[in-house]
Amino acid sequence: MRGWFAGEVPRRLALASSSCARCSGVHELDTLPAALYAYAFGMYLGDGCILKHPRGVWRLEITLDSIYPGIISECAEAVAAVMPDSKVAIYTDHGRGRFALVRSYSKAWPCLFPQHGPGRKHARKIELAPWQERIVDAQPEQFVRGLIHSDGCRVLNRVNGKAYPRYHFTQVSDDIRRLFCRSLRQLGIDYTWNDARNVSVARRAGVARLDEFVGPKH
Repeated sequence: MRGWFAGEVPRRLALASSSCARCSGVHELDTLPAALYAYAFGMYLGDGCILKHPRGVWRLEITLDSIYPGIISECAEAVAAVMPDSKVAIYTDHGRGRFALVRSYSKAWPCLFPQHGPGRKHARKIELAPWQERIVDAQPEQFVRGLIHSDGCRVLNRVNGKAYPRYHFTQVSDDIRRLFCRSLRQLGIDYTWNDARNVSVARRAGVARLDEFVGPKH
């Protein structure tokens, strides 16, 4: 950890190749744990941010609802797997609200999540780097799962006295919604774009497919 703060590159990310223009390190992106990266990436796009610290260090911070301890734990495990040389901490509000923070410090976070930039995500272009596209295409279930765990929900819609489950995904960024829908299409899941912020999966087959790898929050 101290070496990473000092500018050394973790062994797992080191390659004998040109250094990164952003952090001066080198990154072995093809060795990232694809499923865990896709999940953590979805969580970051939903409720994550990267904040600058002194000496070129960055803090990844993902804000979650404290009533879902399972999701908090899973998010922390995924972040730790993506950046194993950096400690991951969970901070809770201790009764003052319903949020929890998953935090990790590293010089490489803007390199692993290159969607980072000034301002809010919905105010800037969000698109996948080629190496990210390969991971997301290989792990669409985990990417969708991370997005739903951050900005989605599974609800019961009552019609004529009967309850029908459905999924909602709410996101201000048009680009992030389109990435979500792109993965849904890859998985063969039908959806409707209800309005400028909301995507819904209501057909029985689509809900059943999402239930296979998402299900109710916990």
